[in-house]
Amino acid sequence: MGMLCDQCQESVQGTGCIARGVCGKNEETAKLQDTLVYALEGIALCAEASGTPVRADLGRFISEALFVTVTNTNFDDRAIVDKIFKALALRDELRDRLSEDPIPVSTGWAEESREDFDGGDEASRIAAYSGDEEAPSSKHRAPLTLRDKERRRVGAAPQHDCVTWTGESKEDFVEKARTAGVEALSDNEDIRSLKSLMLYGLKGLAAYTDHAEVLGYVDESIYEFYVTALAALTKDLDADTLTGLVLETGKTATKAMALLDRANTETYGNPEITVVKTGVGDKPGILISGHDLRDMEELLKQTEGTGIDVYTHCEMLPAHYYPAFKKYDHFVGNYGSSWWSQDKEFESFNGPILMTTNCIVPVRESYRTRMFTTGNAGYEGVGHIPARTDGSPKDFSEIVELAKGCKPPKEIENGEIVGGFAHNQVVALADKVVDAVKSGAIKRFVVMAGCDGRQNSRQYYTDVAGALPDDTVVLTAGCAKYRYNKLQLGDIGGIPRVLDAGQCNDSYSLAVIALKLKEVFGLDDINDLPISYDIAWYEQKAVAVLLALLSLGVKGIRLGPTLPEFLTPNVAKVLVDTFDIKPIGTVEGDIEAMMAGA
Repeated sequence: MGMLCDQCQESVQGTGCIARGVCGKNEETAKLQDTLVYALEGIALCAEASGTPVRADLGRFISEALFVTVTNTNFDDRAIVDKIFKALALRDELRDRLSEDPIPVSTGWAEESREDFDGGDEASRIAAYSGDEEAPSSKHRAPLTLRDKERRRVGAAPQHDCVTWTGESKEDFVEKARTAGVEALSDNEDIRSLKSLMLYGLKGLAAYTDHAEVLGYVDESIYEFYVTALAALTKDLDADTLTGLVLETGKTATKAMALLDRANTETYGNPEITVVKTGVGDKPGILISGHDLRDMEELLKQTEGTGIDVYTHCEMLPAHYYPAFKKYDHFVGNYGSSWWSQDKEFESFNGPILMTTNCIVPVRESYRTRMFTTGNAGYEGVGHIPARTDGSPKDFSEIVELAKGCKPPKEIENGEIVGGFAHNQVVALADKVVDAVKSGAIKRFVVMAGCDGRQNSRQYYTDVAGALPDDTVVLTAGCAKYRYNKLQLGDIGGIPRVLDAGQCNDSYSLAVIALKLKEVFGLDDINDLPISYDIAWYEQKAVAVLLALLSLGVKGIRLGPTLPEFLTPNVAKVLVDTFDIKPIGTVEGDIEAMMAGA
């Protein structure tokens, strides 16, 4: 079995990339990522069998490891191999504890029950361990759930290959992927489809969780769900059970985005309406891309007073909306547009580029020596800024020194972008928005959040935004906004017709806004609001956002440019029948339907 990667919207011919990824990922990298996920499944089974809460360090590692496998995040085989070795070490530690101590620690047994359990005859011990109420030692046992009973019957590490296999080299890990990839999830294509949907949503929510963790915010229930979901990938579960887990993935993604929203706003303040310049100055610059706001903060501090300007690219644009960053005079604007155009834009920027997370495209030689990754991002042959140690900031001095000898950026445009319409800001304008709706000045909101991509078919979103009636407002978040955020669409009574909430994770803000409007208008159903959803997806974070919206009960979402290819016809039908998900159509037809509330 060779490479098979079907987790992004642009994978080859609608069936998945089988030799080299459209993203630039080669076969060995793809297989290493599959093996890393398989090692995480082993961790999950052992953690589940232990019956104890998931340790914080374990949960944090799972976030990082899953994030590494998100499209366009890490192309450095050495970094992925290191993660696999660490995963195996953590798994073996958990497994060995199970072997040494077959009775889970947090099972509700009374303190004296352990001694009583270890004594007595064989029949008594087996009966007590299986939860049989007639067992002589049952008087010491707290009530058990079925899950606890199953754990006690096992009594040791689960007997599954993902728990027992091992490897000692990159070659071993590549070889292991032949039996540990997507196709190994199930022989039944519908079951495999549901497991894929859950896994890809899990990767997305792990990325958002990691962003929050970087700022010191943790929700342990997310870690518990990691274990449940990853363990489920190894099990023979029916479609109904898996469908429930898919929806639970959406609920957990909502938790992750809410956690990140709190982390960002409590650390850097609530986003404000902001005008961002797109021109350039006459000083050398550093361009920062990705999503990590802590990296942004530390870079701004370390470049203050150096004569170097800092610019954002793609998903880092919303950093301009946070009050904490506005005090830096050398934080001057946004350069370029969406992630897929970075090869040309990085070339013309002239100065160093820092990629804090995804999305990375194949790096050109013309700027390879000026590009750096950090955090979970990685690219072979590109400089990498190490992680923080002992609470100290990252050291960006190498980038700063390099920038001092570079030419100023080449100007590629000169205009303005308006943003900062996260939920707190929109709620502050709620009276104005409600009055506009009640007066008929605003007839409909169209949520056009999500991802951008290189395919020409994504011109659809530009055309829809440009052709929407003048009494409509576009709500957006994520890099999809670059398809229309520079159009001159005007405003409605001072309310801009494109309201940018921020990064892809700020799709949570759009959900909060919708729920607030539902409350204000006294509606029972979120789907009764004058809101249509025309979502663009590309990778796993967008899958997490989609599942989050479904978990909130949103129906009638249009999804494009194509439906996910990992959805079989049967699974797609369930989504259509239950949630009225539909593919995008023509610009004219979709606008007509959305304005009619369909």
